[in-house]
Amino acid sequence: MSATLTPTPTEPAADELRAGKLSRGHLAGIIAAAVALGALTWIPTGSVKLIRWIVVALLVYMVLSYVVSRVIEGHRQAIDRLMAAVVTSAFILVVLPLVSVVWTVVSEGAARFDTLFLTGTMRLTPEELAGQNDGIAAGGAYHAIMGTLIVTGLATLLSVPFGLFTAIYLVEYGRGKLARSITAMVDVMTGIPSIVAGLFAYALFILIFGPGTRTGVAGAVALTVLMTPVVVRSAEEMLRLVPNELREASYALGVPKWKTIVKVVVPTAIAGILTGITLAIARVIGETAPLLIATGLAQDTNYNPFSGRMTTLPVFTYYQYVQPGIPTEAGQDRAWAAALALVIIVAVLFTIARVLAKILKPKGLR
Repeated sequence: MSATLTPTPTEPAADELRAGKLSRGHLAGIIAAAVALGALTWIPTGSVKLIRWIVVALLVYMVLSYVVSRVIEGHRQAIDRLMAAVVTSAFILVVLPLVSVVWTVVSEGAARFDTLFLTGTMRLTPEELAGQNDGIAAGGAYHAIMGTLIVTGLATLLSVPFGLFTAIYLVEYGRGKLARSITAMVDVMTGIPSIVAGLFAYALFILIFGPGTRTGVAGAVALTVLMTPVVVRSAEEMLRLVPNELREASYALGVPKWKTIVKVVVPTAIAGILTGITLAIARVIGETAPLLIATGLAQDTNYNPFSGRMTTLPVFTYYQYVQPGIPTEAGQDRAWAAALALVIIVAVLFTIARVLAKILKPKGLR
């Protein structure tokens, strides 16, 4: 019986390998067609409607991605292309408002974001007031910047130890009704309106120091009420992500539990903990209502949070908008510049948190 030889399959040509796949030219054509069809929506009204253009372009992009892929690649790959287009479009729609906010704040606030704004206060001299009435912008937000840093710094010093220790207790020690009660209380505190936190701090300091008491530390207490549950929840989730094998290996070497937490668990989760703390700071640094009640408004710099009123950037922005003075454009320019300063402070905080997380993370996890 003679054996039949099966022919050896030949290597497919390079064109055959690319057959049935969307090339970069196809994808570029789909994007160009979507942008062009979206631009046609300007014609009926003769005005540029950016949002309408973006929405139409994204819808056309999703439809064309499916149709072209269905013709060239087939049904299964077309569904995959459609889902990828939907996810990409959703991402773009989420990012656009953020980009719009940042662009608006930078473009509106850059004109007044100068040395005078960063070093001056609103305690204006008669000459500055006369110049402002002549249309020359005067006044600055140095006192508000310092007030924001002092009040937020105090709130961080108060909330981070309490929040971190509470998270460690819930993850490493907490069992039974007490742990469940603490978890429920943290969840309830997460949803407390900011105005309630301000009223709580104001009432507390009135009971202790008398009516009309408004100080920086009162504002810090109000922000602590808002910040602590965020720190607890974020630190708790990061600590739970630490593998139990690391704890067990430490226990097997005879290391006590408290030292395992300090030397193994917390350093392993330090990057996520710092990110959560930064998010908590960003959550409270822009609060206006509780600081209006608890801290008040001052026209000059106050470095003592335990005596006298302090101005923060959110409160400064609010008053410059509702009481801009004469001319009104000067006050509005100061409000936009204060908003820009607040954005820059938050960006710097996130950068510092990222750098510290990279430095403090254990070498094996970098």
